[in-house]
Amino acid sequence: MNTLTAGMLAPTFTLLNQDDQPVSLSDFKGKKVLAYFYPKAMTPGCTIQACGLRDSKAELEALNVVVLGISIDPVKRLPKFIERDNLNFTLLSDEDHAVADQFGVWGEKKFMGKIYDGLHRISFLIDEHGKIEHVFDKFKTKDHHQVVLDYLNQ
Repeated sequence: MNTLTAGMLAPTFTLLNQDDQPVSLSDFKGKKVLAYFYPKAMTPGCTIQACGLRDSKAELEALNVVVLGISIDPVKRLPKFIERDNLNFTLLSDEDHAVADQFGVWGEKKFMGKIYDGLHRISFLIDEHGKIEHVFDKFKTKDHHQVVLDYLNQ
């Protein structure tokens, strides 16, 4: 797994959102994008992480940041997650993990003694010009939004 690092150009991508509409990274030129990869919609850790970002949306928007949540969930699962938890940002489906591969967040994981390939919980702050400004890879799900805000406000 070769995770992209700060200073690298973010891969361009287009994925389907919760409304089955294509969304491209290039749609957000002039804004910062927090592309956060999460393993699976409606699981406890992913819910806590998403709700923290939901509750921080106004602060993030004030800092010119758009949130894009990316998982390998099928499109049809995404609106359920949004509705259940009143999420106020875009979720994208990367079912074949092609974008996750490009960002270097798909790879070997270990859970309860099992080894398998999966999506790693890593977030990328992409600047207004499409460059990765910062990589968030060490955080607790409940603190993710605060770690991002602390970085942005420093």
